[in-house]
Amino acid sequence: MNVTIMDYGAGNVTSVERALRRLGATPSRTDRREEIASAERIVLPGVGHYGALIAALDRRGLRQPLLGAISRGAKFLGICLGLQVLYASSEEAPELAGLGLLQGQVSQLPPTVKLPHMGWNRLERSENSRLLDGISSDDYFYFAHSYAAPSSGAEAAALCGYGREFMAVLERDNIFGVQFHPEKSGAPGAKLLENFLRIT
Repeated sequence: MNVTIMDYGAGNVTSVERALRRLGATPSRTDRREEIASAERIVLPGVGHYGALIAALDRRGLRQPLLGAISRGAKFLGICLGLQVLYASSEEAPELAGLGLLQGQVSQLPPTVKLPHMGWNRLERSENSRLLDGISSDDYFYFAHSYAAPSSGAEAAALCGYGREFMAVLERDNIFGVQFHPEKSGAPGAKLLENFLRIT
């Protein structure tokens, strides 16, 4: 199974690559527009600042190839910031436009809780999640973030709570995203990545 990992110059690319390889996939890193445009299965890892990720995508001319690949049906998985950039905008960098595939704005978690949110949490899941198939509601996943997507929308496959509810897993057609880091979440995270690889 070939998987294209978008390498925009930052992020947890190596750990995601290793996790996919352990599952028998053949991951390849790239920042080449033509490779992303023709990819069948794409993973966008993300750590750090929303603005830095968006600026890196645009500087490398990767926005349109990525949107084109998703539009023609390529399976896409965004991890952490890779989920957040699917939305129209973020409070973290309001002057920059996100990919706009989902409506709404990513916003900071409340100041009433310690930020960043770092640690293990369970998910409040829907019944029909393809990514979470075979994963127990008692399983924990590793989060590390200060901003999060809104919890509303038909794309919500699982929510999490930290100061407020937020989108933890989203699924819409061939578009998938997780706010946590499956590559750092042990067996449940590996199962989620395996489920993504199996989606046809």
